[in-house]
Amino acid sequence: MSHIRGRFAPTPSGYMHIGNARTALLSWLQIRSMNGSFIMRMEDIDKPRCKPELAEQALADLRWLGLDWDEGPDMGGPHAPYTQSEREHLYASALDQLEQQHLLYPCYCSRAELLSIASAPHGLGSEGPVYPGTCSRLTEAERAERALSKTPSLRFRAAEGPYTFHDETAGWQTFAAGGGGDFVVRRADGIISYQLAVVVDDAAMGVTDVLRGYDLLDSTPRQLMLYEALGLPAPRFAHVPLLNGTDGKRLAKRHGSIALASLREAGVSPERIIGWLAALSGLLPQPEPVRASELVSEFALDRIPKEAVVVTDELMRYLTG
Repeated sequence: MSHIRGRFAPTPSGYMHIGNARTALLSWLQIRSMNGSFIMRMEDIDKPRCKPELAEQALADLRWLGLDWDEGPDMGGPHAPYTQSEREHLYASALDQLEQQHLLYPCYCSRAELLSIASAPHGLGSEGPVYPGTCSRLTEAERAERALSKTPSLRFRAAEGPYTFHDETAGWQTFAAGGGGDFVVRRADGIISYQLAVVVDDAAMGVTDVLRGYDLLDSTPRQLMLYEALGLPAPRFAHVPLLNGTDGKRLAKRHGSIALASLREAGVSPERIIGWLAALSGLLPQPEPVRASELVSEFALDRIPKEAVVVTDELMRYLTG
């Protein structure tokens, strides 16, 4: 087996919260339990939303929790830089490669137009309805005319037919034709999409194992299509169920003080947070203070719950002391 390499890649557009911390912890434990190398990467490709001070805060929060990494933005490494906004030349090169294979086309549809396609089934939650391929059928003359009034985004021609892959925790997964339709790889404002950037970076950094939240499961077929088109080896994926509030929605600010910085300020110890997250993730029978390093020998993917974990008011009270 080649050397195991994993990563955690936060987006510095808000404060690190306990949901992020759980993903970071489980990803770190997976790699440390296999004696692999752990990479920290800052996904700040959406520059208007991301802030350098939040990136620094995220690194400080994770170190406070007891997590460490072998390569990252604060320490460098053989695959530097570890900040996406400094890796744009790599994404441009990938776009050129896809362009040469005639896998991209300009899309002139506005967000309002896309959202008005009410008859289309809903695809990836964050991206609205499945794209019906409107701009893929434009003639050169029609493209030239539209280009006079709008800068286009670039879409990738998704494969047709069902897409099946194996997930290390969720098992075999099959997604409908095109996995949500042709998708954007570069926005109209020039910002590279998450889908493309994450594929280019994971491949360039030799990542073999990706553990992330269940909310990204339906993005996986898109990323696998890009790995294939770019001739890159895909990692193994493990998608873990999310932490939900009692209202059934993903844990967020409305459920109480969940930012690590706030918990730290309130005097909650990192060991208390780690033990709480470990218990919610099936690694401990009940919450008790523990260091992250003490859980390495306890880690196994099959111990992680298969359904979303409901964080009750009682559990929140335990966490906040």
